[in-house]
Amino acid sequence: MDKIRVLIADDHAVVREGTRQILEQEPDIEVVAEAGDGEEAVRLAGVHRPNVIIMDVAMPRLDGIEATRQIKASHPGIAVLILSAYDDDQFVFSLIDAGAAGYLLKSIRGKELVDAVRAVYAGESVLHPTIARKVLNRFVPSHDKPSHPRATDILSDREMEVLRLAAQGKTNQEIASELCLSLRTVQAHLGHIFNKLQVSSRTEAVVRALKEGWVKLE
Repeated sequence: MDKIRVLIADDHAVVREGTRQILEQEPDIEVVAEAGDGEEAVRLAGVHRPNVIIMDVAMPRLDGIEATRQIKASHPGIAVLILSAYDDDQFVFSLIDAGAAGYLLKSIRGKELVDAVRAVYAGESVLHPTIARKVLNRFVPSHDKPSHPRATDILSDREMEVLRLAAQGKTNQEIASELCLSLRTVQAHLGHIFNKLQVSSRTEAVVRALKEGWVKLE
């Protein structure tokens, strides 16, 4: 079984060491590199091509926001999971806009971090529900913006059904049940959606759909 390759980016060595110890207890996760600042994170992302990057926000030389933006521009398939001491709305909005797949606080337990790494690797969102609602509302387009490409020009009808349900916060299993599909088929549809939208996570896909006006929140 292929392991989930993880890069840890944090300017505190003790945080990196602690995070590495938690992750490397898991048989399906491998820490391939550590970065002490944003510039190093960008460089090492290109060298090691990890599946997931655990990224701090406040780092020297290049902060987590700009590091995430640069990494996603060069390597859109890498999922960036933010692990921060800050829950300020503007940090959250900026990081999701930059392409982060999830946002967690450093107060979480080790098991939650492990679950989150697996989740973003599988294309799931790991935003706290309250934060998710704020984020999704933040990216709803205003009526005076120019017209966007139609969803039907990019996605199939079935893919749009899956994306709409994902925007409602439904899990892959819930989507499968509602559409009378197998879990594997839903995962395949999500993979096609991610490829077509050039994103690597459910969070990015839903934010893109909201920006384009393809889906609406209740």
